[in-house]
Amino acid sequence: MEHTYQYAWMIPFLPLPVPMLIGLGLLLFSTATKSLRRMWAFQSQINSSYVYQYVWSWIITNHFSLEFGYLIDPITSIMSILITTVGILVLIYSDNYITSMLGLVTSSNLIQIYIFWELVGMCSYLLIGFWFTRPVAAKACQKAFV
Repeated sequence: MEHTYQYAWMIPFLPLPVPMLIGLGLLLFSTATKSLRRMWAFQSQINSSYVYQYVWSWIITNHFSLEFGYLIDPITSIMSILITTVGILVLIYSDNYITSMLGLVTSSNLIQIYIFWELVGMCSYLLIGFWFTRPVAAKACQKAFV
């Protein structure tokens, strides 16, 4: 099972090209993609309880160490698939939204969670407030940010 997670370091770099490749593949090979929808890898993630954590130290002092990394377990895998699916739909307006949501669910400490939570809030504010001239949209984007 360890070999499954050896390429987990690529997760932060995949949000932009993967939706484009998936969309292109769905358009060009629509009949072939129907058989690929069973997602055996997704089922193996649900059934296993394996946890993969990759952490590297960013700032190290005598009494303090700030680490940065990510944690992958079955729940994170499910949420990553869900977030990437939602992110594909909003990719037209904001490609940073996917990266922020994936960073939020794969965070390994509270500081990262806070940073990515604020980024998701900012992206939501900008996405909902795209039509800022409409009073309903202006009020909705303020509610989303608060």
